[in-house]
Amino acid sequence: MIIDLRSDTVTKPSKEMLQAMLEASVGDDVYKEDITVNKLEETIAEMFGKPKALFFPTGTMANQAAINLHTKPGEQVICDKYAHIYNFEGGGASFNSGVSCKLIDGDRGMFTAEDVLQNINPPDFYHSPLTSLVEIENTTNKGGGACWDFEEIQKIRKVCNDHQLGFHLDGARLWNALIAKKETAAQYGKEFDTISVCLSKGLGCPIGSVLVGDEELMQGALRVRKILGGGMRQVGYLAAAGLYALEHHINRLEVDHNKAKEIAYVLSKVSYIKKVEPVETNIIIFELVDTVNSEEFLKKLNENGIKLIGMGENKLRIVTHIDYTSKMHTKVLKVFNNY
Repeated sequence: MIIDLRSDTVTKPSKEMLQAMLEASVGDDVYKEDITVNKLEETIAEMFGKPKALFFPTGTMANQAAINLHTKPGEQVICDKYAHIYNFEGGGASFNSGVSCKLIDGDRGMFTAEDVLQNINPPDFYHSPLTSLVEIENTTNKGGGACWDFEEIQKIRKVCNDHQLGFHLDGARLWNALIAKKETAAQYGKEFDTISVCLSKGLGCPIGSVLVGDEELMQGALRVRKILGGGMRQVGYLAAAGLYALEHHINRLEVDHNKAKEIAYVLSKVSYIKKVEPVETNIIIFELVDTVNSEEFLKKLNENGIKLIGMGENKLRIVTHIDYTSKMHTKVLKVFNNY
């Protein structure tokens, strides 16, 4: 039994999801003739109270499209130093859109409206890039699955309005935040100009993300997706997986959260762990004591059939997900207790 806790991206479609995919009605989505894709886009747009949504093969492409829609070459995006768009998208902001990132040294990937104010470049100071976009990530990946305070998001929205800045949400794991904080997609749709949501993480789909946004911005999204190579044909087979997941896999995310909290509790009690970051959703980031080598630790776990991911500086990450069963969970707790 291999227990893969490296990420919630390692999941595979359930039999029921595969059946929904097999039964999908499809067409050529480049011509917008795939009725299943159209239904997925309409469903998610309605959830967020936005007029438009567009299906993308990856979350990175959806984020990159959003950055391109909000900015012009030479401008600047305000984001946290832990932001996915800065750390894990291959330098795409500069390569695809010609923009730079101004990094905020936040708390677990989150910052305040005051932080945003302090990092807006004066628009009449031509020596610095023009600030045009604020980007946040919820939940925060490198921040250990932390959830933003919605009131702080509303305050940042006001700053963006006052300074004519775009506001984009990388919502790769937003579904987790909605369940953990008992919030709604519609609440987020009111605050952001664009939102990307992932189907292949917590919801267990094999592929896919969706970008939602306001009418004026989204008019250019189809062209940007084409430029980035994201035009797809009979992709309704994949969209069907997304529709199935929206109906069956959102509420069960609480199961993943509870398992993560149980793992974190065990880790907080054993002597070989220096620190465990607070756990709100399905990500646990912990640090080993100095006398325990992380590579050796990972090797020992691998010998027990457990896969984790190292983050450097003796820190490791665990991500619970839909394919992580109760039987697996029992074994993981036992191995950590007895290490």
